[in-house]
Formats: sequence, C-alpha cells, structure tokens
Amino acid sequence: MVEQATPALDSVDRRILSELAADGRMSVTAVAEKVHISRAHAYSRIARLTEDGVLTRFTALIDPAKAGLKSSAYVTLKVRQHSWRELKERLQSIPEVHHIALVGGDFDVILLVRAVDNVDLRRVIFDKLQSMEGVLDTQTFLVFEDIDTR
Repeated sequence: MVEQATPALDSVDRRILSELAADGRMSVTAVAEKVHISRAHAYSRIARLTEDGVLTRFTALIDPAKAGLKSSAYVTLKVRQHSWRELKERLQSIPEVHHIALVGGDFDVILLVRAVDNVDLRRVIFDKLQSMEGVLDTQTFLVFEDIDTR
C-alpha cells in the first residue's frame, strides 16, 4: 500500500475547511466572503481540496436522539492478528456502526454504535459484533450524553 503525500495547506485552505466544517451547506460565495477571497478562488481551492482528498464528503450532522437513535455506546474490540482488512469491511456493513477507528493500546478497534433502544443495542453487540470471526473480545461503554463540539 502506497501512502499518499499530505497536501500542503496554507492559512486560506485552513479557513475554508473551518467554514465548511461549521456549515457544510455553505455556498461557495459565502465561503469566499467569510475567507475574504474571490468566488473563483474559493471554487478552485475547494475543488483542489476535494481532489487532494482533504475534503472527503459533505454531510449533515444529525442529533441521534431526535432521529430515534436513543441508545449509544462505544464498543472496543480485541481482534485476531491480521484480521483487520476483512473485519473492517464487515463492520462498515453494519448500519448501527457510525464510526470505526483502528487504535493502539489495550484494544484494537473502537466503534461508535447507535441504536433505537437498549434491546436493539444489545442485538448489535451480542448478535453481530461478538459473533464476528476475528473478534476475540468486546467491551461496551454506554453513552449517557452526546456533546457535539462542532
């Protein structure tokens, strides 16, 4: 696997990213005004950031509880060595898994799992995650309150 070079970002790029992180629906004209550059310059910068893979997608932030996902947990996994590639694909196919991170430390993977209720959360953890080939152990940390910092 060849690792891509990290694109050089200047202060204008960083300000554009900050504005889009705050409001992904912001028009190119509004970004240009906030960053104090021309619309054409903003458009070309955003296009380059997208082409370079810095901007990967535009998305909406959803309040999970208001969207009916009232039970959330961080679930850690210890996995069998060399099983990550296949396991990653299977984890990505589970709709209740909202974030996946390969980490170093006492466990190998941490997941953010969101479910309709605790019964649904239990089903995902026991029936889907713990039964996956390559998963050796899980630990679950219930989320009592979500605070979005963006």
